[in-house]
Amino acid sequence: MKMCKGFYTLLVAQFLSALADNALLFAAIALLAQMNSPDWHTPLLQQFFVISYIVLAPFVGSFADALPKGRVMFIANAIKFIGSLAMIIGVPPLYAYGIVGIGAAAYSPAKYGILTELLPPEKLVSANGWMEGSTVFAIILGAIIGGILASNDPQLAIIIITVLYMLAAIFNIYIPKLPIDHKLPKKNPVFMLLDFWYSFKALWHDARGQVSLAVTTLFWGAGATLRLVVIAWAASALNFGLEQATQLMALLAVGIAVGSIVAARYIKLEESTRVLPAGILMGLLVIAMAFVQHWQVAIVLLFIIGALAGFFVVPLNALLQHRGHELIGAGHSIAVQNFNEHIGILLMLGAYLMMVKAEISINLIVIAFGLFVSVCMTIIHRRYRFIKQ
Repeated sequence: MKMCKGFYTLLVAQFLSALADNALLFAAIALLAQMNSPDWHTPLLQQFFVISYIVLAPFVGSFADALPKGRVMFIANAIKFIGSLAMIIGVPPLYAYGIVGIGAAAYSPAKYGILTELLPPEKLVSANGWMEGSTVFAIILGAIIGGILASNDPQLAIIIITVLYMLAAIFNIYIPKLPIDHKLPKKNPVFMLLDFWYSFKALWHDARGQVSLAVTTLFWGAGATLRLVVIAWAASALNFGLEQATQLMALLAVGIAVGSIVAARYIKLEESTRVLPAGILMGLLVIAMAFVQHWQVAIVLLFIIGALAGFFVVPLNALLQHRGHELIGAGHSIAVQNFNEHIGILLMLGAYLMMVKAEISINLIVIAFGLFVSVCMTIIHRRYRFIKQ
């Protein structure tokens, strides 16, 4: 399906920024290891990143809808650049990555919200497939670049990543300026909080908004935690170092890209909820990781897990954007989505952090993680069938 020229500029800008984000995560992990930080600082690093999505959620949606979204992306990318630069000059990785999180929190409502302004509804699933595919490709390259460079010299890796943020900013400048959508009549914080609460309730009270919010919240919470679980599991079950583990995660990301492409090709917006059973199966396959001891089997299993994840999240992401755009505006919708998703990430990373501190074996963590995902997806599936009746 052919897209407008502005969409491809957006795609390149998003790819470069996502590439830098993911490479920086692994560079920061390597930097923590170089500093002999405790193991539980790794999930804490992610928590410093995601807390901004929760705290700033009432404001970044309004910010995204108050200005042309390309300009918002440029400003947000500049904040990421500052955070990366801070890590170079010696600011502790936890705090520097937290600054990058502020930029990412502002970036997200603009990058997804602009899709509903650039494209008609019938192209949203396909556009999301392209966006998720490019993001996953960025995750793959980011994991490889971050893993390889950071294994030798974390500081050099971070310098290269900072240059990537600069390139992303250049493409942000050329994103088309579109009419401002759902601009707030007032700019005081109290009004913005009340407006966010109205948007939050509007999406959760809408049947299709409810199911898509629940699924995407679970997906991103599980996805952020799974990245760290795979690193620990690969070290324990396969004797892999950070560089090998990141390459294994790249195969998981390839699976997500394949699943995203299949969903974009065959699933229509009005049929989005048909993909829910794929999430149940994904959770069951995660449990199977605990019984894998050979890297050849691990490659196949992680690819299938990724493919199922991409297949079920892309249509539901498009559905959420469509309903959100109709009900409350694109930027507001993505801000509510980010708020829910990053609460999910914070809670699941927090649970993982506590299990690591309690020295629970990684295989038990994997089983608990997969069981949780599968049970939650079953509940969501049953609940949505009830709503439709």
